[in-house]
Amino acid sequence: MDQLTAIVERAREELTAKNAVRDATLQRSRELIRYCAHAIRATHRGEYDQASELLATARAAAAAMTADLEAHPDLYHTGYTLDALKELAEAHITFAWITGQPLPEPEELNVPYVAYLNGMGEAIAELRRHVLDLIRRGEVEEGEPFLQLMDEAYSLLMTVDFPEAITGGLRRTSDMVRGVVERTRGDLTVAVRQEQLQEALQAFEEQVVKREA
Repeated sequence: MDQLTAIVERAREELTAKNAVRDATLQRSRELIRYCAHAIRATHRGEYDQASELLATARAAAAAMTADLEAHPDLYHTGYTLDALKELAEAHITFAWITGQPLPEPEELNVPYVAYLNGMGEAIAELRRHVLDLIRRGEVEEGEPFLQLMDEAYSLLMTVDFPEAITGGLRRTSDMVRGVVERTRGDLTVAVRQEQLQEALQAFEEQVVKREA
């Protein structure tokens, strides 16, 4: 019994330490997701300096989170850890696309490819919000390149055809993105036609004024 007691005690100590790491990771993952959400919000508002600072803070939080998980790979591959890293990729990709900066590499962000690809899918959805903001500001023409980017990125995602257990639900993300791209195409098409109609009406009014003069 003495031997068994010692074994159980060692197991308890290891599990206690592992549980502490798990609790800390949960907390850090929530903080990381919050930093990323604020960074995306700042990007949409055009507050790029603030967004850059938030992204840097998010990278530091991600590094701290993953460092503690080196001894616990099973915790690293849990849903909450990979979801947080997916948000990190999404925030950086969204910022890069909207500001026209180089796209960050997965290795640069220290993010697994699966999390990066799913984050890219979420970033495509964020571009829809950006296109809608452009339409509301009357900058319809500026929305066309972003729609093309959404279309091309979606096409690339569709080439990654592996079981869901391997891709972490990438197929569901791709299905979501397809709907987002098509809705954005429809909204932009309507906006372009309205703009063309307004230009035609304005040209007609000018011709009428010239004839009456």
